[in-house]
Amino acid sequence: MRYNKVVEGVFLSRPNRFIAKVLINNEEETVHVKNTGRCRELLVPGARLILEDCSHRPKRKTKYSLIAVWKGDMLVNMDSQIPNAVVYEGIEDGRIKELQNIKELKREVTYRNSRFDIYYEKEDVKGFIEVKGVTLEKDGISMFPDAPTKRGSKHVLEMIEAVKEGYRGAIFFLIQMEGPKEFRTNNKMDMEFASAIKLASKSGVEILAYDSIVGENSIHINKPIDIQI
Repeated sequence: MRYNKVVEGVFLSRPNRFIAKVLINNEEETVHVKNTGRCRELLVPGARLILEDCSHRPKRKTKYSLIAVWKGDMLVNMDSQIPNAVVYEGIEDGRIKELQNIKELKREVTYRNSRFDIYYEKEDVKGFIEVKGVTLEKDGISMFPDAPTKRGSKHVLEMIEAVKEGYRGAIFFLIQMEGPKEFRTNNKMDMEFASAIKLASKSGVEILAYDSIVGENSIHINKPIDIQI
């Protein structure tokens, strides 16, 4: 996935979860934050940012959207709207070994009280995929979530029910950076979600984690990483 036009900036502050104050070309700008998670370890004063230039959309309240941040030498994409598209693209391109030879592929498909991110069919298999974008990393370990997520737990439990009914199901953690060697659930932050993932794994739901190749104007799926849950 690629962004049409990007600019660099420096993070100043985050008045609320939807906007940030950023220095762009030596001028302070209010920008849209495309991630409502906490991201406290990423958005620190002075952090170098990559922003999508949206000035060609005249009805927008802000000219820019924050899409990535440098964490030392590692560029982290923090656009929460992009992981579904990246995984979808990865399946189409045959880059995900667990999801090969797909014949039909759809996004945003309803099942019971949930809307799963991806639906697919192959041979005599029908399946759902729920995608979770991961931006939290510490000492080479990526973790999800970075804030409690009742909605996330609900999706996992619904996926268990889908598998019981004969669908193939997967929870796909897209690590929005390249570098972490391992993925874990963030038990300290949300034990309910961690327990739901463990139950899902025992119930036949596939738990997948891939990292990403992140550029200043792009993000593409890379390779699977080790999972510890």
